[in-house]
Amino acid sequence: IKKMFTPEFRNRLDSIVNFTSLDAHTLSNVVDKFLVAFELQLNEKKVTLAVDKAARHWLAEKGYDPKMGARPMARVIQEHLKKPLANELLFGDLTRGGHVKITVSEDNEIAIEVVSETAKA
Repeated sequence: IKKMFTPEFRNRLDSIVNFTSLDAHTLSNVVDKFLVAFELQLNEKKVTLAVDKAARHWLAEKGYDPKMGARPMARVIQEHLKKPLANELLFGDLTRGGHVKITVSEDNEIAIEVVSETAKA
């Protein structure tokens, strides 16, 4: 900080906080937080969400960066869950509700299984 910032700027700082890397338990909680928020959005559309343990681990692995922490998690969930389901929610099998199951495929990618409300009936 002393090398990069002028004394005038440094005097405006209240404190310097060093962060440590997130442990697996904390990272799991972060994944759960994002998934709960996503589930609440889906509940408004009468869609339930089930994410298995392997998929949660995949999200934690892809959504964590040692330098950035869990900041990339939102982007990972947007790209791998929300975007693929958007078309189904608006025009596809989930327009009237349903169930979504998230797993990890054999090629180590997120796999989404959609069961529409009409298919259940």
